[in-house]
Amino acid sequence: MIYRRLAQFTALLAFVVIVVGAYVRLEDAGLGCPDWPGCYGQLIGIPQAAHEVEQAERVFPGRPVDAGRARKEMLHRYLAGLLGLLVVVIAVSALRRRSDSHPAALPIALLALVVFQATLGMWTVTLLLKPAVVTLHLIGGMTTFALLTWLALREMRPAAPSLIAAQRLRPWTVAALTILACQIALGGWVSSNYAALACPDLPTCHGEWVPDMDFRNAFHAVRELGVTVAGAPLPHEALTAIHWSHRVGALATLLVLGGLALVLMRTAGFLGQGVALLLLVGAQLALGIANVAARLPLALAVAHNAGAAVLLAVLVMLNFTVFQGANGRD
Repeated sequence: MIYRRLAQFTALLAFVVIVVGAYVRLEDAGLGCPDWPGCYGQLIGIPQAAHEVEQAERVFPGRPVDAGRARKEMLHRYLAGLLGLLVVVIAVSALRRRSDSHPAALPIALLALVVFQATLGMWTVTLLLKPAVVTLHLIGGMTTFALLTWLALREMRPAAPSLIAAQRLRPWTVAALTILACQIALGGWVSSNYAALACPDLPTCHGEWVPDMDFRNAFHAVRELGVTVAGAPLPHEALTAIHWSHRVGALATLLVLGGLALVLMRTAGFLGQGVALLLLVGAQLALGIANVAARLPLALAVAHNAGAAVLLAVLVMLNFTVFQGANGRD
């Protein structure tokens, strides 16, 4: 019982970390602290007294202390640190209680992922928000949340559907989870390259369905923020390509997840899940449109990130359910 509650709470905390991380990134506070894991050399708190600020700015020249940004960044780090500690507790507990019915492979994999996430968090600061690192950090956070959700479901052991229903739904749920994962990665690339408003109009982009785009520079993985791999300023056509690709991905995601919702609604015992999925997809699409139309207000941008995480959790739950029914086991 305690292990199950721990898994549930940790999954919920992972969701909170994702939302707070989105808020910190969108508030441009990701570099509120120039070092890692502390802030201006302090593991607890931030420099506030005059002598602390003077010392910090002497050690980190050119990086004046911005208390507001630093507090936001450290809040995210503290929450992420707590998440990491809880994953350690889960992994140790899983090793102590491991058996055929309680394998420890997933908790150990989660622990390895969290260690990698911490490394990416450090690189995000030391490499100054390099797009590939920031995007990988977002993907890692979403993956951690998905695996914790699966772990919590495994401990809850919800009722399995019939074999026929599971076999009918499984191709749809796998396809939906796969395309959503790709769309989340694209969304991370949009955010890490500050391309959310590269197409200012809807439904076209710069008045065209297929505008001028530079895909070669847009998706080069090793370049720095805002520049090409050769060091030249990143052309606007590259930002347009990133944004436009996310829009096309949104359309594909709508079709596949909408199709899954309709199939669920026509499958005995899944009407509620189908309606809920359809509403969530519609809300997420509306948030994406509103972000462009309203010029990316903070509340809507954070809500769009949270909506992606909620959709991810729903699809993980559906996949867990149908695989349990198709295999007769988790």
